[in-house]
Amino acid sequence: MKASTENKTAQRVPSLDLRRNYARIEKEIKEAIDGVLASQAFILGPDVEAFEEEAAMYLDVPHAVGCSSGSDALLLALMALDVGEGDEVITTPYSFFATASCIARLGARPVFVDIDPRTYNIDVERALERVSSRTKAFIPVHLFGQMVPLEAAIPRFRERGVALVEDAAQAFGSWRRSDGEYFRAGAAGDFGCFSFYPTKNLGCYGDGGMVTCKKSDAASRLRRLRFHGADHAYLHEEMGLNSRLDSIQAAVLRVRLRHLEEWNEERRLIADRYGMLLAEKGLLEVVRLPEVLEGNYHIFHQYTVRVRGRNELQRFLAERDIETKIYYPLPLHLQPCFKYLGYSEGDFPEAEALSKDSLALPIFPELTIDEQERVVDAIAAFYAIKRQKG
Repeated sequence: MKASTENKTAQRVPSLDLRRNYARIEKEIKEAIDGVLASQAFILGPDVEAFEEEAAMYLDVPHAVGCSSGSDALLLALMALDVGEGDEVITTPYSFFATASCIARLGARPVFVDIDPRTYNIDVERALERVSSRTKAFIPVHLFGQMVPLEAAIPRFRERGVALVEDAAQAFGSWRRSDGEYFRAGAAGDFGCFSFYPTKNLGCYGDGGMVTCKKSDAASRLRRLRFHGADHAYLHEEMGLNSRLDSIQAAVLRVRLRHLEEWNEERRLIADRYGMLLAEKGLLEVVRLPEVLEGNYHIFHQYTVRVRGRNELQRFLAERDIETKIYYPLPLHLQPCFKYLGYSEGDFPEAEALSKDSLALPIFPELTIDEQERVVDAIAAFYAIKRQKG
């Protein structure tokens, strides 16, 4: 299909545009980075300590420990739980690779459980059914910015000796309300793991991550593990990682944290507008909107819909300079490196179906109404052509 001349001359609609966001805070960012350069404290300096305190306060957790990436955050949490050979860790097959690789890297076995097709998050009841005598931990993923409903399941996991490690890489600022109580993503379990990759709602200008926890001894061990297993220079109590958050990234995150609530609200407004525009165009029979569970504050790290003719639609939009993304086109249980686990196609039908029909539409705080209308108009045009062709 050829795009019209009008479409060819239209400005590209990106899936994400970090430059627009940077323009809003450029002065603050430069001042923060200049402060680090003046201090010459680049690794685990005052800005890292300050960010850890500010993040812990925001999330309402006792301890926050910065590290070098979200992948390392997951790995450090499992290391702090002494997960290793012979252990099992339950998680979702529909997530980024690091969710499962951190388990396998320690010699433990990932045990996958299918998802809830409405929210794309792991089915917690099914996860409880998979608990065995070898289960050491459960890693729910708060995917695309929406929390997994954990409040009823947490005591059931704990009474069976299963630790809860939240993968909140995409959910900094998300929360859930149940029975009058509020639960922040990353603050409900034994550990919460965050990524500050630049594309995240709270992202830095490089790599960065963080682990939260409630217990002081767990926080102390995390700090040791992120620094080669040493509490003091050249005295190594155990084998750890080189996984320190650097001060420039912490300084950037301190600035961006101050604006996070505003940006998350802007994302939510954009998500609401997508729903209205798609409904106005009569597209809800062919475009299934993401469902938000009652009580959830969804921060829409991604706005992922389910569509008919996904790959063809994506090509159609790309021809009109509209960028979309396909997340997790091959679920984790079907990845070549996990073949040894013995899973096969058909084992997790909900995750497999989602991998074939999900499409992430452009979403970021600075996305304009005109750009959203272009996206929805193009989707409507695609399905109009499909109907004409029969």
